[in-house]
Amino acid sequence: MDRETSKGFERRLASFCDYLERMRLADYVDMANNPWRLLWVNFLAGLARGVGFAIGGSLLAAGLIFLLTQIATLNLTLISEFIAEIVRLVSMQLGR
Repeated sequence: MDRETSKGFERRLASFCDYLERMRLADYVDMANNPWRLLWVNFLAGLARGVGFAIGGSLLAAGLIFLLTQIATLNLTLISEFIAEIVRLVSMQLGR
């Protein structure tokens, strides 16, 4: 190999090493080699997703029920009876 090709190879290798460091590949390999840590991290991630889903769903449902209640109080004849029935059924399910 001539000198210029060797320097080009060194630059590309250094660039590739920098890329791997930015990817934090070593951290991933360490985690993959430790199954208990991998299990723990995945458990915490699943727990966070579940809590976020429950909170988000509850807020969305509460907002929808509030909106339907407000529409029902406007006394729109065609819609209000239907919405009032939905609100009544949801309230019964929630035990209110």
